[in-house]
Amino acid sequence: MTFAMNEFNRWLNLADRETAKEVKKLEGNREEIEYRFGQRLAFGTAGLRGVMMPGLYAMNDYTVAAATAGLARFIKDLGAEKRGVIIGTDSRLHSADFAKITASVLAAQGVKVYLFDELRPTPMVSYATRALNCIAGVNITASHNPKEYNGYKVYFEDGAQISLDQARVISGYIGQTDVFGVERADFDQAVADGRITLIGRDFDEDYLSKVLEQQVDPAAVRKAADNFKIVYSPFHGAGYRLVPEALRRIGVKNLYIVPEQAKPDGSFPTVVSPNPENPEGFTIGVALAEKVGADLVLATDPDCDRVGVMARGSDGKFVCITGNQMGALLLEYILSAHTANGTMPPAPYAVKTIVTTDLAAEVCKAYGVKLFE
Repeated sequence: MTFAMNEFNRWLNLADRETAKEVKKLEGNREEIEYRFGQRLAFGTAGLRGVMMPGLYAMNDYTVAAATAGLARFIKDLGAEKRGVIIGTDSRLHSADFAKITASVLAAQGVKVYLFDELRPTPMVSYATRALNCIAGVNITASHNPKEYNGYKVYFEDGAQISLDQARVISGYIGQTDVFGVERADFDQAVADGRITLIGRDFDEDYLSKVLEQQVDPAAVRKAADNFKIVYSPFHGAGYRLVPEALRRIGVKNLYIVPEQAKPDGSFPTVVSPNPENPEGFTIGVALAEKVGADLVLATDPDCDRVGVMARGSDGKFVCITGNQMGALLLEYILSAHTANGTMPPAPYAVKTIVTTDLAAEVCKAYGVKLFE
C-alpha cells in the first residue's frame, strides 16, 4: 500500500488541475487507491487496454504519454526514427486526444510521425505501416470493449501486432518512465515544421484499391445486385464511411445504413456493448431490415476490425452467423470460385487454427485442397 499511497500523493501534487481534482475525491478510499495506483497498466502484445480514469492502472493522458516514451526508446534503439510511426484512432471518447499526445511525445523524441486526420478502420493502420514504410504503427482503440475503456495497440513494420519479446522490451522502458516527466512537443508547431504529417483522404483511395483487389469473384455481386438488399451498421464507429464506400464500389446497389448508429459516437448510445458478435446490438438494424425487406445485416465494431452478420433463417427470421460458420462459408466460396474460374493455384492449401471448426477439413477435402492446422 506504501507504493500506491506515494503514487496517489504524486498525482495529487503533479497532475493537472482537473486530474488532481478527480484524484482528491479518492481520499480515504484505500481499496480504490490500491487499485488505481498500486501498479501500472500491463503492456503486452496488444499494447494497453483499460478504463479511462486517473491512475497508473488506467488509460489517461499520462499513461499514454509514458507508453509512447517507451515505444520511442525502442524505436531509437533500432535507429529507425526517420522511418516513423503511423497513428490511427477509433471513435472512442478521448481517442483523438490520446492520438495527439502520442504524436507529440514521438515528435519530441525525434521520431517521424504520420497521423490520420480523422478516425479510420484498424486495418488501415496495419496497411499504412507497410505502405509508408514505417517502423511501427499505433492505434488508439479498445476494439469492442464497453465505452469506459480505451486502448493503445502497437504494430511493427510488417503490419502485425508486436511480438512478445518486443512487448517486453517496450514494457521495460515504460516501467523506467516517470509519467510526469515525459516531454511533449507542441502539436501545432510539430505539424507546421513537418515532424508530424497528417494523412488525409487521398490515402483512402490507395487503401480501397487494395481492398477491391481482394475480390475472388467480382461478378457474384453484380449478378445479385438488383434484388439483394443489405443493412449495415458501424455501431457508432470507424467503419461509418469506408465500409459503405467499399460495398458500393463492388456493385452493391441496395444498401441501407442504420441511421441511429451511423455517426461516430464514443458513448455508443444505442448498444450496451459495441460488439457485433452479440445479437443484442442488431435490434435496430434488424428492425430496419424487416422494414425494407433486406436479406443481410452487417455490423462492425468501433475500430472496424470485427464484423458480425445476420441472415434470414429457414423460417424467414434473422439469425446470427457465427465466426466458425462464416469461416466455413467463406472458405467454400473462395474454393468454389477459383474452381469455377479455373484460377486455382498449383498445390493449393488452406490454414486454420486448432480452435476453428473441423468443417474446414471437410470443405478442403471436397475440393482437393490440403489443410494445415
